[in-house]
Amino acid sequence: MHLTWPPDSETLMWLQIGIGFFGALTLMHWLRLLARRFGRVLSLGVFFSPKGGCENALVAELKKARREILVQAYSFTADPLTYGLVEAKKRGVNVEVILDKSNEVERFSDLNILLENGLHPLIDSEHAIAHNKVMIIDQKVVVTGSFNFTNQAENQNAENMLIIKGHPEMASKYRSNFMVHKQHSKPAVKNTEVGKPQDPKAHDQRRAA
Repeated sequence: MHLTWPPDSETLMWLQIGIGFFGALTLMHWLRLLARRFGRVLSLGVFFSPKGGCENALVAELKKARREILVQAYSFTADPLTYGLVEAKKRGVNVEVILDKSNEVERFSDLNILLENGLHPLIDSEHAIAHNKVMIIDQKVVVTGSFNFTNQAENQNAENMLIIKGHPEMASKYRSNFMVHKQHSKPAVKNTEVGKPQDPKAHDQRRAA
């Protein structure tokens, strides 16, 4: 069923003639609800950090996922997001994660938590840096922006995040791009650097990325 909102003027005229003004308003209300349910009404959520609600908004979207969550991330250290993905998998959601290669050596990465909970993340080492910060949820919600999925992005950095709903063409393009990167990505190897001292220079370089 293809729904658009709002109805064009001719369609609206015939609705009003056919069932009366108030009946048309009622029908329009239900059509709007259906359009929103099927992801046909554009909605933009705009968030900023530090401490601007990015993480909470994203956790809420993960809780609403029912079928699929696709993740591309440069760095992943935010436990609320990590365990949000774990809980989604436990609900039966298909969760796929592609990370930058640095997660296999980054001291603070949550890579091992993902592995230990059976999420089987992939590593994209095809590029100098796999710098995407993207989630595609149920093929209809796109999360993107500069916001890394990290504690530092939430609490210290100046970041932005968009949650885009009701734009199926955009969601399809992001999903297709995810699949392109998935093709050249490899299964992640357990991070053996967790808990070890980290080279301060290397850490500064990651913070600047």
